Amino acid sequence: MTDTSPAKGPRRRSPPYWLGLLPFTAFALLFLILPTMQIVFGAFQTPEGRLTLANLRGLNDPSILSAYWTSIKLGLVTAAIGCLIGFSVAAAVVLGGLPRWIRGPLLTFSGVASNFAGVPLAFAFLATIGPVGLITVFLRTNLGVDLRTLGFNLLSFNGLVLTYLFFQIPLMILIITPALDGLKREWREAASMLGASGLQYWRMVALPILFPSLLGTFALLFANSFGAIATAFALTGPQLNIVPIKLFAQIRGDVLGNPHLGYALAFGMIVITGVANGLYIWLRVRSERWLK
Repeated sequence: MTDTSPAKGPRRRSPPYWLGLLPFTAFALLFLILPTMQIVFGAFQTPEGRLTLANLRGLNDPSILSAYWTSIKLGLVTAAIGCLIGFSVAAAVVLGGLPRWIRGPLLTFSGVASNFAGVPLAFAFLATIGPVGLITVFLRTNLGVDLRTLGFNLLSFNGLVLTYLFFQIPLMILIITPALDGLKREWREAASMLGASGLQYWRMVALPILFPSLLGTFALLFANSFGAIATAFALTGPQLNIVPIKLFAQIRGDVLGNPHLGYALAFGMIVITGVANGLYIWLRVRSERWLK
């Protein structure tokens, strides 16, 4: 019996798909990894290139410590409010029985708004509720309500919190929506069959499952707010004492600037945001394990 199967030719090599990663790898190396390493090394060097800890000791300056505390407080407040409002909106859309057509536009807007920051966002808020903004002038002219006399000032810490919420809330919606989708209907039905109320279901089943996602998203929102500079600088200038503005003042080349102290400031920011992002990744892995 003869073999009629076609003869096997030389084995063809599969195309090197990993080459597609080269542009991303080169971009990350040139604009992320190498600058970060330069910052880390520069934090422990003098202008002459000798090793020193004086730059890190300079972080004990009261003005710098105050800037760190203000930045941490800004990150905590905007992350907490962003998580609360964003979770409420996402839960209303995913689980609240709202029309399904609302979800698409909401997620599309959230994707755009979460990346809308910097000078355009600062200008938008100044033109709307700034000292001579559209709403500010309308309220003062037509209703006799002066926001400044009521204690609101956009060019302040509270004004910056309000501005940051424009991208913090949409970011929370984008991240928490898949976690809410992962809540299985069977869990709700089983809780109802066992006599649990809606509040008991959320307290004993849903929130414990979602807790890693919520805490991880809080950490991510904190890091997102802590490291933002363009919006804060465009909105308040040097008036607000936060770390990114303090860092910008040290490295921009003024007479009183100290680039290596700026490296130390940036090194402190890398440590804080690195811990926050590491916590987010770890908690996200734990939450995905539950929701599979």
